[in-house]
Amino acid sequence: MPADARILAVNPGSTSTKFGLFVNVSPVLVKTVRHEADELAPFRGRPILDQCDLRAARIEAELAAAGHSVEELSAVVGRGGLLRPLASGTYRVTETMLDELRRAARGEHASNLGAFLASRMASRSGAPAYVVDPVSVDEWPDKARLSGTPLLARPCLSHALNTKAVAKRYAREVGRPYPALRLVVVHAGSGISVSAHEGGRMVEVNNTREEGPFSTERAGGVPVMGLVDLCFSGKYTRKEVETLLFREGGLQAYLGTNDLQEVERRVAEGDTLAAAVLDAMCYQVAKEVGAMAAVLRGRVDAILLTGGMAHSEGFRNAIREAVEWIAKVRAYPGEDELLALAEGALRVLRGDESARVLDGEAGGPHA
Repeated sequence: MPADARILAVNPGSTSTKFGLFVNVSPVLVKTVRHEADELAPFRGRPILDQCDLRAARIEAELAAAGHSVEELSAVVGRGGLLRPLASGTYRVTETMLDELRRAARGEHASNLGAFLASRMASRSGAPAYVVDPVSVDEWPDKARLSGTPLLARPCLSHALNTKAVAKRYAREVGRPYPALRLVVVHAGSGISVSAHEGGRMVEVNNTREEGPFSTERAGGVPVMGLVDLCFSGKYTRKEVETLLFREGGLQAYLGTNDLQEVERRVAEGDTLAAAVLDAMCYQVAKEVGAMAAVLRGRVDAILLTGGMAHSEGFRNAIREAVEWIAKVRAYPGEDELLALAEGALRVLRGDESARVLDGEAGGPHA
């Protein structure tokens, strides 16, 4: 590998594609390409992977405009999608992976584009293509999978990429190996995942689609029998219920906005409903932190706050006041996922770790 590796990191979202060009882990160009409604309109109702050509062309145009070319890359790394349950790590993009994402057995999601965009751009330069810590990273012990009925196993889906990167960053800062630490990590974005880390593994985490605290737009855990009644009321389709819980829940449902800054402005102006809802969200986050501390049997080295909401001093202070009796709290605001992707690729390029490869089996937590 050259002394200075040129790594392109790509993070596709539902209406945007973020990408960053790094020399090692130093950013050279970081951009967010917005995809307006009229641009995406032809793809409505079609598989998300049909957008690959459009998004790749937009990235290449932005690179060219800034004087860069995909032909000069050392590696391309994309956000990992809804794959089978996997161990944490950097995975080489293979046909097995691409076939699995085409089938979309675990669902359609913009992150499924990551491997395809990485593969397409890497092929232009002969560079390797990777994904890092997909949302399906699963390091749970077996006891964590039981939900209470054998008809419904708990699925492990989380903000693994940013959560793992922040945990490792903290370990470097304190000069201790990540596997030697016992951490609780709060990723607070459009969904809030709270995870417990022990022995270098994420041994427990709430699935933000159906468990844990409500957030800016997700309902989190809701009363089960009330949800059953809602589903059989005849008032909503399955898709409408999913939207109510996953896109229009949380702050959006109670206050008509998913903007935390707007909610805090209302609180400052004396809006008692906004104050009550924000307090309840922070209360639920703190409660989940306590649950993860119990998973770690009360021995917690640090509680780490990350994600977009960690930019808020009010949010940080509310969580700190509620849980600092458990362990010290440190904040890493934002979702630095492009850097996390570049770091994962660089570890492989430098030989610090080996790239993992999906096998052709049905898979399991360590496939």
